[in-house]
Amino acid sequence: MQTYNLLNQMLEHKLAVVIRGDNAAIAEETAAACVRGGAKTLEITFTVPGASGVLEKLSEKYDDVLVGAGTVLDSETARLAILNGAKFIVSPGFDKDTAKLCNRYGIPYLPGCMTVNEILYAVQYGVSVVKLFPGDTFQPSFIKNVHGPLPHVNIMPTGGITLDNAGEWLAKGAVMVGVGGEITRPAKNGDFDQVEELTRAFQEAVLKG
Repeated sequence: MQTYNLLNQMLEHKLAVVIRGDNAAIAEETAAACVRGGAKTLEITFTVPGASGVLEKLSEKYDDVLVGAGTVLDSETARLAILNGAKFIVSPGFDKDTAKLCNRYGIPYLPGCMTVNEILYAVQYGVSVVKLFPGDTFQPSFIKNVHGPLPHVNIMPTGGITLDNAGEWLAKGAVMVGVGGEITRPAKNGDFDQVEELTRAFQEAVLKG
Protein backbone atom coordinates (compact mmCIF):
# COMPACT_ATOMS: atom_id res chain seq x y z
CA MET A 1 0.00 0.00 0.00
CA GLN A 2 2.85 2.41 0.80
CA THR A 3 4.44 1.86 -2.62
CA TYR A 4 1.08 2.48 -4.30
CA ASN A 5 0.49 5.71 -2.39
CA LEU A 6 3.99 7.04 -3.08
CA LEU A 7 3.73 6.25 -6.77
CA ASN A 8 0.36 7.95 -6.98
CA GLN A 9 1.85 11.11 -5.51
CA MET A 10 4.68 11.05 -8.06
CA LEU A 11 2.39 10.41 -11.00
CA GLU A 12 -0.03 13.12 -9.90
CA HIS A 13 2.58 15.86 -10.32
CA LYS A 14 4.27 14.30 -13.39
CA LEU A 15 7.67 15.89 -12.77
CA ALA A 16 10.75 14.65 -10.92
CA VAL A 17 13.59 17.16 -10.68
CA VAL A 18 17.02 15.53 -10.72
CA ILE A 19 19.39 17.41 -8.42
CA ARG A 20 23.15 17.22 -8.63
CA GLY A 21 25.76 19.51 -7.12
CA ASP A 22 29.45 19.87 -6.37
CA ASN A 23 28.67 19.84 -2.66
CA ALA A 24 25.82 19.33 -0.23
CA ALA A 25 25.16 23.04 0.28
CA ILE A 26 24.60 23.66 -3.44
CA ALA A 27 22.34 20.61 -3.70
CA GLU A 28 20.26 21.79 -0.74
CA GLU A 29 19.94 25.33 -2.09
CA THR A 30 19.01 23.98 -5.51
CA ALA A 31 16.36 21.78 -3.93
CA ALA A 32 14.96 24.75 -2.01
CA ALA A 33 14.67 26.74 -5.24
CA CYS A 34 12.86 23.84 -6.91
CA VAL A 35 10.41 23.59 -4.04
CA ARG A 36 9.71 27.32 -4.25
CA GLY A 37 9.00 26.76 -7.93
CA GLY A 38 6.37 24.14 -7.12
CA ALA A 39 8.28 20.87 -7.47
CA LYS A 40 6.78 18.03 -5.44
CA THR A 41 9.25 15.29 -6.36
CA LEU A 42 13.01 15.70 -5.90
CA GLU A 43 15.62 13.14 -6.87
CA ILE A 44 18.89 13.69 -5.00
CA THR A 45 21.65 11.87 -6.85
CA PHE A 46 24.36 9.94 -5.07
CA THR A 47 26.93 11.85 -7.13
CA VAL A 48 26.38 14.67 -4.61
CA PRO A 49 29.03 14.52 -1.84
CA GLY A 50 27.26 13.63 1.39
CA ALA A 51 24.08 12.69 -0.46
CA SER A 52 22.68 10.65 2.43
CA GLY A 53 22.89 13.69 4.71
CA VAL A 54 21.17 15.84 2.09
CA LEU A 55 18.38 13.28 1.84
CA GLU A 56 17.91 13.28 5.60
CA LYS A 57 17.79 17.10 5.83
CA LEU A 58 15.40 17.57 2.93
CA SER A 59 13.11 14.74 4.03
CA GLU A 60 12.77 16.34 7.46
CA LYS A 61 12.36 19.86 6.06
CA TYR A 62 9.67 19.26 3.43
CA ASP A 63 6.63 17.30 4.59
CA ASP A 64 4.71 17.78 1.35
CA VAL A 65 7.56 16.92 -1.04
CA LEU A 66 8.67 13.42 -2.03
CA VAL A 67 12.45 13.26 -1.69
CA GLY A 68 14.13 10.28 -3.27
CA ALA A 69 17.60 9.06 -4.24
CA GLY A 70 19.06 8.86 -7.72
CA THR A 71 22.15 7.30 -9.31
CA VAL A 72 21.74 4.37 -6.94
CA LEU A 73 23.94 1.57 -8.27
CA ASP A 74 23.41 -1.17 -5.71
CA SER A 75 21.19 -2.40 -2.89
CA GLU A 76 23.61 -1.24 -0.20
CA THR A 77 23.29 2.35 -1.37
CA ALA A 78 19.53 1.96 -1.73
CA ARG A 79 19.22 0.80 1.88
CA LEU A 80 21.36 3.71 3.09
CA ALA A 81 19.16 6.12 1.15
CA ILE A 82 15.93 4.64 2.50
CA LEU A 83 17.20 4.77 6.08
CA ASN A 84 17.94 8.47 5.52
CA GLY A 85 14.43 9.22 4.34
CA ALA A 86 14.35 8.45 0.61
CA LYS A 87 10.79 7.80 -0.56
CA PHE A 88 11.83 6.34 -3.93
CA ILE A 89 14.96 4.97 -5.57
CA VAL A 90 16.16 5.70 -9.12
CA SER A 91 18.98 3.90 -10.92
CA PRO A 92 20.64 4.42 -14.31
CA GLY A 93 20.18 0.68 -14.94
CA PHE A 94 18.28 -2.25 -13.45
CA ASP A 95 19.64 -4.19 -10.46
CA LYS A 96 17.60 -7.12 -9.18
CA ASP A 97 18.95 -6.93 -5.62
CA THR A 98 17.93 -3.29 -5.42
CA ALA A 99 14.48 -4.21 -6.75
CA LYS A 100 14.07 -6.85 -4.06
CA LEU A 101 15.22 -4.50 -1.31
CA CYS A 102 12.84 -1.74 -2.41
CA ASN A 103 9.96 -4.22 -2.53
CA ARG A 104 10.88 -5.31 1.00
CA TYR A 105 10.70 -1.72 2.28
CA GLY A 106 7.64 -0.70 0.25
CA ILE A 107 9.63 1.91 -1.71
CA PRO A 108 9.14 2.54 -5.45
CA TYR A 109 12.12 1.57 -7.60
CA LEU A 110 12.55 3.29 -10.98
CA PRO A 111 15.45 1.70 -12.90
CA GLY A 112 16.84 2.95 -16.20
CA CYS A 113 15.95 0.79 -19.20
CA MET A 114 16.61 1.23 -22.92
CA THR A 115 15.16 -1.87 -24.60
CA VAL A 116 11.93 -3.85 -24.46
CA ASN A 117 13.85 -6.81 -23.03
CA GLU A 118 15.23 -4.65 -20.23
CA ILE A 119 11.76 -3.27 -19.51
CA LEU A 120 10.25 -6.77 -19.36
CA TYR A 121 13.03 -8.00 -17.05
CA ALA A 122 12.48 -5.09 -14.67
CA VAL A 123 8.71 -5.58 -14.59
CA GLN A 124 9.23 -9.23 -13.63
CA TYR A 125 10.88 -7.99 -10.44
CA GLY A 126 7.94 -5.79 -9.46
CA VAL A 127 9.04 -2.49 -11.00
CA SER A 128 6.00 -0.25 -11.50
CA VAL A 129 7.69 2.61 -13.40
CA VAL A 130 10.72 2.23 -15.64
CA LYS A 131 13.00 5.16 -16.44
CA LEU A 132 13.64 5.50 -20.16
CA PHE A 133 17.25 6.62 -20.06
CA PRO A 134 18.85 8.43 -21.70
CA GLY A 135 15.63 9.92 -23.03
CA ASP A 136 17.27 12.02 -25.73
CA THR A 137 18.31 8.80 -27.49
CA PHE A 138 14.64 8.19 -28.28
CA GLN A 139 11.64 9.94 -29.76
CA PRO A 140 8.37 10.28 -27.81
CA SER A 141 6.81 7.82 -30.26
CA PHE A 142 8.96 5.08 -28.68
CA ILE A 143 6.60 4.96 -25.70
CA LYS A 144 3.55 4.75 -27.93
CA ASN A 145 5.16 1.87 -29.82
CA VAL A 146 6.07 0.02 -26.61
CA HIS A 147 2.50 0.42 -25.39
CA GLY A 148 1.31 -1.56 -28.42
CA PRO A 149 2.42 -4.93 -26.99
CA LEU A 150 2.92 -3.68 -23.41
CA PRO A 151 0.07 -1.26 -22.60
CA HIS A 152 0.46 -1.79 -18.84
CA VAL A 153 4.06 -0.54 -18.60
CA ASN A 154 4.58 2.88 -16.99
CA ILE A 155 7.49 4.82 -18.49
CA MET A 156 9.26 7.96 -17.26
CA PRO A 157 11.71 9.45 -19.80
CA THR A 158 14.70 11.22 -18.26
CA GLY A 159 17.42 13.14 -20.08
CA GLY A 160 16.75 15.50 -22.94
CA ILE A 161 13.34 16.58 -21.69
CA THR A 162 12.73 20.25 -22.49
CA LEU A 163 9.91 22.74 -22.14
CA ASP A 164 9.27 22.27 -25.86
CA ASN A 165 8.95 18.48 -25.84
CA ALA A 166 7.72 17.60 -22.34
CA GLY A 167 4.08 17.83 -23.42
CA GLU A 168 4.68 15.56 -26.40
CA TRP A 169 6.31 12.89 -24.23
CA LEU A 170 3.26 12.90 -21.97
CA ALA A 171 0.88 12.90 -24.93
CA LYS A 172 2.62 9.79 -26.29
CA GLY A 173 2.10 7.92 -23.03
CA ALA A 174 4.80 8.90 -20.54
CA VAL A 175 3.37 8.85 -17.00
CA MET A 176 5.81 11.52 -15.83
CA VAL A 177 9.16 13.02 -16.82
CA GLY A 178 12.52 13.42 -15.12
CA VAL A 179 14.34 16.71 -15.68
CA GLY A 180 17.80 17.66 -14.49
CA GLY A 181 20.04 20.22 -16.15
CA GLU A 182 17.23 21.92 -18.06
CA ILE A 183 16.04 23.14 -14.65
CA THR A 184 19.09 23.11 -12.40
CA ARG A 185 21.89 24.33 -14.71
CA PRO A 186 21.68 27.98 -13.49
CA ALA A 187 22.61 26.77 -10.00
CA LYS A 188 26.19 26.34 -11.24
CA ASN A 189 26.36 30.11 -11.51
CA GLY A 190 24.52 30.71 -8.25
CA ASP A 191 21.34 31.80 -10.03
CA PHE A 192 18.80 30.02 -7.86
CA ASP A 193 16.03 32.44 -8.81
CA GLN A 194 16.31 31.13 -12.37
CA VAL A 195 16.13 27.56 -11.07
CA GLU A 196 12.89 28.50 -9.32
CA GLU A 197 11.47 30.07 -12.49
CA LEU A 198 12.40 27.08 -14.65
CA THR A 199 10.89 24.67 -12.14
CA ARG A 200 7.65 26.63 -12.18
CA ALA A 201 7.60 26.66 -15.98
CA PHE A 202 8.20 22.90 -16.23
CA GLN A 203 5.66 22.06 -13.54
CA GLU A 204 3.00 24.11 -15.30
CA ALA A 205 3.91 22.58 -18.67
CA VAL A 206 3.63 18.97 -17.55
CA LEU A 207 0.35 19.51 -15.73
CA LYS A 208 -1.07 20.95 -18.95
CA GLY A 209 0.29 17.99 -20.86
